[in-house]
Amino acid sequence: MKIGFIDYYLDEWHANNYPKFFADASNGEITVGCAYGQIPSPITGVTSEQWCEKYGIRHAATIEQVIEENDCIVVLSPDTPEQHPALCALPLASGKRTYVDKTFATSKKIAEEIFANAEAHNTPCFSSSALRFSNEIKAADKKGIEFIGARGPGAFSNYAIHQVEPIVTLMGADVRRVMSIGTQNAPGLLIDYADGRRATMNCYGDGPFNFQMKYADGHIASIPDCSDYFANFIVDLVDFFRTGDVKVSHAETIAIMGILEKGRLALDDPEHWYNLND
Repeated sequence: MKIGFIDYYLDEWHANNYPKFFADASNGEITVGCAYGQIPSPITGVTSEQWCEKYGIRHAATIEQVIEENDCIVVLSPDTPEQHPALCALPLASGKRTYVDKTFATSKKIAEEIFANAEAHNTPCFSSSALRFSNEIKAADKKGIEFIGARGPGAFSNYAIHQVEPIVTLMGADVRRVMSIGTQNAPGLLIDYADGRRATMNCYGDGPFNFQMKYADGHIASIPDCSDYFANFIVDLVDFFRTGDVKVSHAETIAIMGILEKGRLALDDPEHWYNLND
């Protein structure tokens, strides 16, 4: 099975590592057929042609070529989600199984529009943070969670998704509104569900991803760290390529994009609610 890469620029961590990850997880059955990068890397200056030569992957001159010559597609551009609407347009109209790297979209509305294209053409697709696939999140009891307190490393701009994704995985997509409750050095959100359940998340800049869960019956469960999330994610992604089994619902991804969109606005206006449906 051949996987085609479509990226804004190819010389980035996901594109650099996915080829080996896919081959290892599939015992060599899944390889990257060809790759397209729209621009040279603005960080390293490496061109698409140079990247392909380095990794021994055929260079594709167009997105159409990637779709034509491969069985499944990965749309990358993980740190430039504003490029996803253009990069996803043809792959998600192709009917071929497509994974879209995190972060999926810059807004809830754009996420809905991207998925609408896929649904209109019966294209199986999904997007996710790898944290959803950690051993601990996968094993956690979802039933009866009343409150989650989450914290983790990195900047809000590109790491908040790694806390929001597990929260929605465990508590569902019916989020009503968000509020900024952190500080400039430790940005955070209060996430309010339609039925009164809540979650908090904070980007501390360092330390492990950590989740504390309080259940309606009073008991508490703790996830002090998350393990094997990227390895598990790759295994599930390989299974998606092979079977077409979509691993994440579109509704959950749309909710996550809405939380991040309104969360970014809320950071500049602390202690005021921002409704996801406004």
